[in-house]
Amino acid sequence: MATDPRWIDEHGDEIDEDHRGLVYDIRTLVDRRRALGIFGGVGLTALLAACSADPEPTATASPSASASASATPTPTPSASAAATGPLDEVPDETGGPYPGDGSNGVNVLDDSGIVRSDIRSSFGSSSTVAQGVPLTIALTVRDAATGSALVGAGVYLWHCDRDGGYSLYSNGLESENYLRGVQETDANGTVTFTSIYPACYTGRWPHIHFEVYSDVATAVASGPIVKTSQIALPQEANDAVYATAGYEQSVRNASQVSLSTDNVFSDDGGIHQIANMSGSAAAGYTAALTIGV
Repeated sequence: MATDPRWIDEHGDEIDEDHRGLVYDIRTLVDRRRALGIFGGVGLTALLAACSADPEPTATASPSASASASATPTPTPSASAAATGPLDEVPDETGGPYPGDGSNGVNVLDDSGIVRSDIRSSFGSSSTVAQGVPLTIALTVRDAATGSALVGAGVYLWHCDRDGGYSLYSNGLESENYLRGVQETDANGTVTFTSIYPACYTGRWPHIHFEVYSDVATAVASGPIVKTSQIALPQEANDAVYATAGYEQSVRNASQVSLSTDNVFSDDGGIHQIANMSGSAAAGYTAALTIGV
């Protein structure tokens, strides 16, 4: 078999594999593990381009940049509406016992105010604000068969609070509806929610629930659901957040569960559902995930 011309030097000799560089290593790794989808929402083209480019110098933070470090981080999704080719469909998962979509008692989807991007506070008769480490959630929805962005889809997202309680259901939270919201995917197929980092409660790996609908009108009417699944939060971020004040009980709970023992993510270790994280516990995190439906 002829040698790839990229690995021939200027003298016409084949370059030894040990000296072909990071781009070659990544191409080889991708070929071997493509079926596992290990790069999740990260574009392979962007990854290779970044490895090929000359490194840029690190800028020194200005005083104004330092002052804004405590604000909730703003995600910069790299997704586009263009088809990227087939991708693995995100697994169907349970909505759990606290969906708030009418399938288990209370229905928040038909309440005025549910369509929103900032889900930290309750709306309607209460204005309670959930406290915790800031978390921005950027979920990009694509057609699994083509990779095209699903523009105008409705996404309902919810999760527990810092104490592990769910609004509408948990003791003392029956009159709250915080940490729940619906949004429409944009031109890139992305919805972005401003929230707080959820707790780890007994028996479950830290996670975020979501349902995808054909559009927002269908979502608020509790119409047919296209996909119900969950986002898994990675251990490194969990450990950092749970070391902060207010999350003390999550430390013990997290030590007793893993992705391989969790009753939702255990089938495949959550490889298609683990969010890509940026930020810090001090400044707040952004959790980004691209899913196929």
